Amino acid sequence: MINKKSEIIVTGDVCVNLLVWQKRTNIDNTFNYNLYPKVCQRYEKGGALLLSKLIADATELEVASPEIEGMNLYLNDNVLVSVANLKKFPLTNNKQNKDEVYRIDEFSGYYIKDSEAPRTFSVINDNEDAKIVVLDDNNNGFNSNEDVWPLAIKSANKTPIILYKTNKIDFNNKLWIHIEKNHLKNTIVIINADDLRAKGVNISKGLSWEKTALDFVWQMKNNPKLKYLSNCTNLIIPFGLEGVIYYHKDLSSTSKLYFLTNEFEGGFIKENSGKMYGLTSCFVAGLTKSISNRTEGEGLPELIDEGIRQGMLSAQRYFINGFGADLENDKFPNGSLFKCAEGECNFNEHIQDVKIKNTNNPNCRGCWYIIKDKSSTNLEEIAYEIVKKGEDSALKYIPIAKFRNLKTVDRTEIEAYRSIKNLIAEYISTENAVRPLSIAVFGTPGSGKSFGVTEVAASIAPNLIEKIDFNLSQFQGVNDLIAAFHKVRDIVLNGKLPLVFFDEFDSTFGENLGWLKYFLAPMQDGTFREGDSVHPIGKAIFVFAGGTSSTYEGFCGEEIKDEDKIESFTNTFKNAKGPDFVSRLRGYVNILGPNQTDKKWDQLFIIRRAMLLRSLLIRKAPYLINDNGEAQVDNGIIRALLKIPKFKHESRSMEAILEMSMLSGVKKWEQSHLPSKSQLKLHVDEQEFYHYMMLEEFFSEKIEHLSYYIWSKFEKKYLENNSIIIDSYNDVLQNHLKKWIYEQVKNIPQILYKANYELCSINETPIVVNFAENELEYLAEYQHEIWLKNRKKEGWKYGEFADVNKLVHPSITSWNNLSQEIKDTIIKYIKLWPEALVNSKLKIEKLNYLCYCESHNCIKKTYDN
Repeated sequence: MINKKSEIIVTGDVCVNLLVWQKRTNIDNTFNYNLYPKVCQRYEKGGALLLSKLIADATELEVASPEIEGMNLYLNDNVLVSVANLKKFPLTNNKQNKDEVYRIDEFSGYYIKDSEAPRTFSVINDNEDAKIVVLDDNNNGFNSNEDVWPLAIKSANKTPIILYKTNKIDFNNKLWIHIEKNHLKNTIVIINADDLRAKGVNISKGLSWEKTALDFVWQMKNNPKLKYLSNCTNLIIPFGLEGVIYYHKDLSSTSKLYFLTNEFEGGFIKENSGKMYGLTSCFVAGLTKSISNRTEGEGLPELIDEGIRQGMLSAQRYFINGFGADLENDKFPNGSLFKCAEGECNFNEHIQDVKIKNTNNPNCRGCWYIIKDKSSTNLEEIAYEIVKKGEDSALKYIPIAKFRNLKTVDRTEIEAYRSIKNLIAEYISTENAVRPLSIAVFGTPGSGKSFGVTEVAASIAPNLIEKIDFNLSQFQGVNDLIAAFHKVRDIVLNGKLPLVFFDEFDSTFGENLGWLKYFLAPMQDGTFREGDSVHPIGKAIFVFAGGTSSTYEGFCGEEIKDEDKIESFTNTFKNAKGPDFVSRLRGYVNILGPNQTDKKWDQLFIIRRAMLLRSLLIRKAPYLINDNGEAQVDNGIIRALLKIPKFKHESRSMEAILEMSMLSGVKKWEQSHLPSKSQLKLHVDEQEFYHYMMLEEFFSEKIEHLSYYIWSKFEKKYLENNSIIIDSYNDVLQNHLKKWIYEQVKNIPQILYKANYELCSINETPIVVNFAENELEYLAEYQHEIWLKNRKKEGWKYGEFADVNKLVHPSITSWNNLSQEIKDTIIKYIKLWPEALVNSKLKIEKLNYLCYCESHNCIKKTYDN
């Protein structure tokens, strides 16, 4: 019993959890029942009672809540009872760890004695001045019974922080109407994403964090079912144990996504790991812990930010620990869930966050990538780090999908591969499947069609699946296809699940797409005919790999724009049974490969190349990776491999260039080790390759000329009448300015990359292209950051006037603190770059991995600030 008034009140719907499990006993011949497992049971607090216990453990504060005197069911009529069957499951997914804990194997359901209306309970030792009120509303009577509501929320004059955990979205109950009228500003609503989906809110699950987040934003804006939720000042939506979206209405309806980088929704709890109740309650407890530490004047959003991370990590630990390894002796729940040894709870490292793009423009929705928002550098710099240091270093804050040996950060690929994975996983779990699962995969030759789908399938059931390949372009007739189906049947009869690749299924056989009609019956009925006999194929996965079509859209004619050609294609496609074939497919994936597929939308090709190159180095030339994990490869070679516009044979060309290089016994891949230009020509445009490889050296030759040109123009146009310089102007300072300009000229490529520009060498003299005003300030600010960092290393300090002897200068401060006069001077200096570069036969161009939205400047309009 609590003897003093608690500042935290926890109440809501109450239930008791009946846990049932089996326990083997020593065989005793005295009684026959000893031959069978012993059934054990115990009661545990559930609902608001469990939430109260978790919050007390998390905050280490007194918590007032309802109470049940004893847990004996027969003394507590009308109490809702939940029944769960327990058994032991592996503690972790690490097969080397043999530890097991009890988790829920099956929820049996609920029962209640003597009444259909669950009993509601008042708070013991209630406090109308409580600072925090946590409500667990499961729509089991509490929300309609005002008599049991806590005193702190009954009065409109009290302003506690309210955490309202619920599973409803209509909010037409008496409790919410009262909260909305009197306490909305200080209320945080917590509702699970699966509860939203159960009420008909269409939010994708487990495809990519970008898609899930954008679906949520769209639903909040457009779905009338969410009108109550959209009025919430603070709304928190957990997406499993792996992600959370936080919506704040007063901050321009901003939404923020919190996520695990190495998991997608539903991925933390693996198959055959069991279940747990109370996961959301544990999350709310972690959130409450952060809010309970609030100091005077501290805003809720900042506390919620930390609380979400604490809640996510605590809920993950709660699931891992389960009910413990020993149900008779282990404490549940374990109070250590919310405590961390030093260095264990690095929330910012473990859980990332990103502001969700808020736009109804479908083009902008399609090109939002977390990798671009989470990185302070551009894609090219990320790509260089991937090659040099590996994905763990370059992509540790970025969502990355792993399917055994396949890794990708490209949202388009992630969504496609995960869709295929979901299809295959569902198909495997379906016991009476009577037809094959049919999937199509498209991509240019060498893009890795077979590898990608094989790795996805093997990541689900490596011991069950057996791969078999057939190339239809090599078949002489239908008898070859019948023989192939017999081989598939043999695999099925051996107890395996065949993963059947029909390569070049879209090749010509008698007519265009002539093979399609022969697959219709096997795909639809799971049988094939041989003479008068009809044979069942059995459970199998058919993968149709395109040979003439590089995309699904190309196969179906969706890329054709000419009306006459559309009509002609449609007729041909129908005659070849194309629509019938497509209707039998259950999924498809377009493999992107290392070449840029679309200059408007394909932004991440340079990242795909970097990941492929790093993988090739590890597999083909591991001796080029030093003990620190850094690749010993010449920067010019990396640049050329990443930036060459096209590999003639996709990933095979990149692999070939590595294999053709003379790397036996070397410790670093130098330019001299590359194959000859004539050999390079087999796989790339050799002239372009050398252009990118030698760009650094070419630019170095121009630095002296560029520095002199910029200095002379800068001195003549801007320094003669500049009061900032003249106040302490002398030859020594002038020499320093020359040195600083020379230093900055060397950084021009790096600074341009920051603004998504690159340098190209030219023979002709093009028109000078000037920077836009917003670009000028961005470039100037970044240039100043580099300059300031170097000056501080030399010991310079801030001073009102420049003095070389004392190492002081008025520019030794952050960009925001600079005077407008100094800012204008730096911007005028940047304005000289395009003219100076053209004078040195160099041209500024936009990077070719900008998406259409960014190149049309709509990116700045799509975020809520």
